[in-house]
Amino acid sequence: MSKYCEVCGKGSMSGCLVSHSHRRTPTSWAPNIQRVNVIVDGTKKKMNVCTRCLRTGKVQRSV
Repeated sequence: MSKYCEVCGKGSMSGCLVSHSHRRTPTSWAPNIQRVNVIVDGTKKKMNVCTRCLRTGKVQRSV
């Protein structure tokens, strides 16, 4: 599955988990990406879209 949103460009982030003793472990966080049918220029198309774009209405979901 794709790791970035085709609408807003949101992608995965990397960083460190820091424990109580301040030991650092590298990790990554991925956005919630859904493969959905959307309407683009009057035609149906499958796109990878983050849930934030779906919720705010940046894309029109097709049935």
